[in-house]
Formats: sequence, C-alpha cells, structure tokens
Amino acid sequence: MKKLPLLALCSLVVAGFAVADDWPQFRGPQRDGISKETGLLKEWPKEGPPLAWRVKGLGGGYSAPSVAAGRIFGMSYRGADEVVWALDEKDGKEQWATIIASASKHIGSPGQEGPRCTPTVDGDLLYALGTAGDLVCLKTDGTAVWHKNLEKDFGGHFMAHWGYCESPLVDGDKLICTPGGKDATVVALDKKTGDPIWKAQVPDGNGAGYASPIVIEAAGHRQYVHFLQGGLAGFDAATGKLLWRSSKGSNGTANCATPIFSDGCVFAASAYGGGGALVRLSADGQGGVKVEDVYTTKKMNNHHGGVILLDGYLYGANGGNEGGNLVCLDFKTGDVQWNERDDKKNRAPKGSLTAADGLLYYRHEDGPMTLIEPSPKEYIERGRFEQPDRSRAHAWSYPVVANGKLYLRDQDLLLCYDVKAR
Repeated sequence: MKKLPLLALCSLVVAGFAVADDWPQFRGPQRDGISKETGLLKEWPKEGPPLAWRVKGLGGGYSAPSVAAGRIFGMSYRGADEVVWALDEKDGKEQWATIIASASKHIGSPGQEGPRCTPTVDGDLLYALGTAGDLVCLKTDGTAVWHKNLEKDFGGHFMAHWGYCESPLVDGDKLICTPGGKDATVVALDKKTGDPIWKAQVPDGNGAGYASPIVIEAAGHRQYVHFLQGGLAGFDAATGKLLWRSSKGSNGTANCATPIFSDGCVFAASAYGGGGALVRLSADGQGGVKVEDVYTTKKMNNHHGGVILLDGYLYGANGGNEGGNLVCLDFKTGDVQWNERDDKKNRAPKGSLTAADGLLYYRHEDGPMTLIEPSPKEYIERGRFEQPDRSRAHAWSYPVVANGKLYLRDQDLLLCYDVKAR
C-alpha cells in the first residue's frame, strides 16, 4: 500500500470521465439518492438477482462505494491504517490502496469503528475524509495530491464520538466540507490545491454533524445547505456568508440524514426525538434569505438511512435506536400516506435506501435487501433476498446502483449483483 505524503506528487494521468450511469459520490450524481439509470429488473426472482462477483479483504468500515470511469472506490480500516482503495468495476479486483492516516480506534462505539465517508470522484481526482478529520485529494490512480486535517488545520470538532462521517461536496472549482470549528464551521477549498477560498462561522451549535452537504439554488442565491450540530444552515456559495438557520428536525446527539431540497423548500430529519421538518426559503427583499417553518412531524425520525423524494412523496425509515420501519409522507404537508408497521407484518424495518428506474432499493439494518415499488397508496414489494456471509455488524452502508449493478457492502465484504433487465 502507498504511503500518503503531505506534499502533492507531480504526475500526470489521463482524466477519467464519469458516464451517465456512474455513481461518483454519496447518494449519487445529484446527491438525492436517485439514479438516472433505466432498463433494470422490475421484479427479482425468489433467490434475488444473480450475483456477478464478490470480494473480501476490504477492511472494516461503513462507507458505501462510489463508482466512476470503470473503478469502484471506498474506504476502510486495515489493521493500524485508514485507507482509500480502488477496485476494477468488471471483477472487483483491487487496483490500489493508499494509506491516509492511522486507524482511529478510539473513535466510534465498540465494534463500530471504521470510516463512513463515500469518496467523491471528480474527473481524475477523488476526495475522501477519514474519521479523525484527514481530508485527502488523490488522483484516481491512488497518487496523493494534497492532505488537510479538519481539526489541526481548521480547529474543527464533531458531535458525540463517532468521528467525521461527511462525504465532501465538489462544486465547480470548490471543495466544500464541514470542520465544525468556531472560526471555520464550513470551509470552501480550492479543489486542486486544498487552499482555503473562504471560511464560514456559525455561532453556537456549530459542531459538524454526520450529514453531507448539498448545493441548491433558492431565494436568489446559490447555496450550500449543511445539517450541523445545531440544525440546518445555508451558506452563500460565492462568499460563505451565513444566509439562514433552522433548528427544526435536528437533535443534540447525531444529525445524519442528508437534507432534501425541492420547490424552494428544504426537508431534514433525525432520530433521538428530532423528527422531520420542512422549511421554505424566500428572498427577504434585502439580499438575504427568509426561512419559514412549514411543518414538523414525529413520523420521520430518520436515524441514518436517508430519505428520498419521488413524485411529491418522501420515503424513509421512521425510528432511531429503538428500531423503526419504512413510511411514506406527503412532502408538502407531512401527512402520513402509509406506515409499513401498521399492518404488523414488519416487512420493512429500519434501513437505508436508494432509488433507480422508478423503484426503491431498501436495505434493512439487519441485512435483508428488498425491492419496493414506490406508491403513496400502499407498500408494494417486488422482491427480497438475504445476502451471503452476513457479518455481525449493522448493515449501515447504503445500497448503490450503477451501470446495471447493485453493490452491497458489509464491512470486509463487497457484493455485486446484476440487476439489468435482459
């Protein structure tokens, strides 16, 4: 494995360009959990879709993979090291692994160690964030470009004790991340050099949560929306100016789920009593942003499995450490359309989800994988299967759909299923 130097290594590589059905970052091309891919299976056979290949030896961790330009990228703990790795998309064979830091065994609950970040791929560069705040830029051949540490370089800190979990956001020439510090709550860095472009301060509740930021256009501003320790916050993309804040839908323990933006509104949800909330953004007539509460709900206590918006309806798990189940809410009103637990069959307990070709890929926290037809009228299941060689860890890694394949990570193991219709 390659050691990561602190200074950039000067080497030229041919840029890799993502194709339409790649999954180059956390929650897909638009960070909304939705793939643009079509031509996938509409139902699964009883035994599930065919297994294309499987690989072991990844190392421990919860990060879901990213897929771009023929490679699969991820992060792991391997012994005393924290690494970023790349596999061949065709067969899963490892192409390289680069050490970025020492494995921070003191971060995380017992048995829950390992990185959570999904690497962000941008052309021939990728960006990854380790649990102790080691932010790296690598070329897609594993060569180091630059290295920062969010605590040492920006005075950052994170909520609770699970470390940094964010997947960095690339927007144009900027890399956006969340140190969570008093003087640098959010920073925009030059993506090629790591040099700061601006630093944004948020007084009180400024610690980094565990959610990843999104970029939106609303109320006359291009904005970065972050789910911080103290709740939602929006920052002007050009200057880093704090435009608005809202504590709705947040809690004081762990804000994990990526916010959802649509039609001038932002939805956020968390567990630990937080629930969900929708806020509306509008111009205040003075160059700023007005934030208005639309509704709050206790029917979407989304722990960390994410929420997806499809055709005006929200789908996500309702429930924290006490368990939970899949629910469907009206995005505009928060009204419950259905709650899978209502029929007492418990077919869809708490989990994480991805959408592709008009269907939901729902991975239960205890392992089973289900294919669900989204409908505001009722829960409709189109297939399920149990993965082989389940570890004893929670199945927290989000399912990923890219180029006709479904990827399921279970700590040391990565499974690749063929879900393309024939």
